[in-house]
Amino acid sequence: MTSFSQYRASRDSFDELPESFVIISYSKAQALSFLVSNLPAGFPKMKLVRQVKKGWNRLKAKCLVAALAAFCIWTSPGQALAATVVLDAGHGGTDPGAIGVNGLQEKTVNLDISQKVRDRLIQRGYEVRMSRDTDIYVSLSDRVAYAKAQQADIFVSIHANSYSNPATRGAMVLYYDDAYPQSSYPASEEMKALTPQSRELAQFVLDGFLGKAGGTDRGLVPSAVYVVRMGNIPSILVETAFLSNAQDAALLADESARVAMAEGIVDGIEAYLSAADTGFSDIRTHWAREAILRLKERGLVVGASGGRFEPARALTRAEWVTLLNRVFDLDPAGKACKAVEGSVSGAVYADCDPGAAEGQIGTGVDASRIPGFAGISGAPSAGQGKAGDLERKQSPEAAAGSELGAAAFRDVPSKHWAYAQLDQAVKSGLLEGYPDGTLRPNQTVSRAEVALLFQRLAQMPLASTGTSPFGDMPADHWAAQAVAALKNSGLINGTSPGRFTPDRSITRAEAATLLDRYVSSYSR
Repeated sequence: MTSFSQYRASRDSFDELPESFVIISYSKAQALSFLVSNLPAGFPKMKLVRQVKKGWNRLKAKCLVAALAAFCIWTSPGQALAATVVLDAGHGGTDPGAIGVNGLQEKTVNLDISQKVRDRLIQRGYEVRMSRDTDIYVSLSDRVAYAKAQQADIFVSIHANSYSNPATRGAMVLYYDDAYPQSSYPASEEMKALTPQSRELAQFVLDGFLGKAGGTDRGLVPSAVYVVRMGNIPSILVETAFLSNAQDAALLADESARVAMAEGIVDGIEAYLSAADTGFSDIRTHWAREAILRLKERGLVVGASGGRFEPARALTRAEWVTLLNRVFDLDPAGKACKAVEGSVSGAVYADCDPGAAEGQIGTGVDASRIPGFAGISGAPSAGQGKAGDLERKQSPEAAAGSELGAAAFRDVPSKHWAYAQLDQAVKSGLLEGYPDGTLRPNQTVSRAEVALLFQRLAQMPLASTGTSPFGDMPADHWAAQAVAALKNSGLINGTSPGRFTPDRSITRAEAATLLDRYVSSYSR
């Protein structure tokens, strides 16, 4: 296998990416960022970017452990480049499903079409998992549990239909729609939130199916069937045709018709995944979509499982540190800030001004008025008193953190997904732990905390004291000057007219918007 360094040194263009040149990465944007940054002068970088984007789903994961250090990014072990599809052949084993007017068993049809879909998806470069690939019985709950365990992108269940009226025929696609909840059949919270994605997947697959197999279009059907309401990724159930109808049953018994049905389903799946590949499936109509996509193209953000970004989810400390590290290139060798004696929070929020007096942030904010938590989380938790009760004794672990890094904290295992970023943030002096020896990487971050830390790292001049642009932030609030500075620079807005809601956890979309405005206006 050609190593990256050998390949880079031996070619003067990227007319064709060799099969052995593969990057296992959490995101395409991150992989592109790595490739471009490692290319020597004179290489056609934009041509490479276009080729990788075009062939993303067809690249083969052939990295060997010994070659990882040479040319692979290993940011999400087990997650291959191509999208992963879970196919669920309905019924099976002791459950035959519907019986056709021609004696055909539904379980047989479902498995055959599912296997055809699998084979064609693999040919197109996708990863495929099947809840069953033989004639066995699998419970509905086990099908959903299996899909969850695969960390897949979409779930497609394949069935044949039956109805009391033998004249009824055609194809339909079922999905869960939170606009039509059924109290007797509650859906998972994930599937409620994924209604737009499941509906879009359903439409793509129905269009693809009809385009290849033809037949009567019976449309999209909101449904509470178990497998489409209890998962955690976009999920649909395809009803290919009616076994209770003589014409449809004849089609389901015909090999060429089943091939056409499978190809149509594959076309729909690929159309959906190709659309999702241009961004994240849950931001297509979101107000922050353009900002998120720009950051994705820069390699600054990656999504969650299932091709989503989860824009409304509260940002965690680990996520915020990771984003800051990508934007500001934290350097452990050059401490971000000198720790301020006597205040846990002062060491974190202190400015990089070496002339700052003890207990003071260099830009003039009194460190003793910042809420008494270290790191990027400052809102007091239950039982810890008022925000003004700030002086706390550092634990030995926290005091040693700048030297030991993330290893000093008992709640940051070396396998934590953001361990490297947390370690760098601690060593740089940006992030400090709590008196109980924890770093709390999964704790959320407030809007005020984000504003203050971002203003300091961006080295933006604080606004003058005595004024605040938001009615819910008095001028003497510990983050008022930083918020005003970012507001005056056009980097942040309030949550509603005259309100900033400083204590509310910042969402991933809000954080992305702040970063996008900064890198677009102040990128180095």
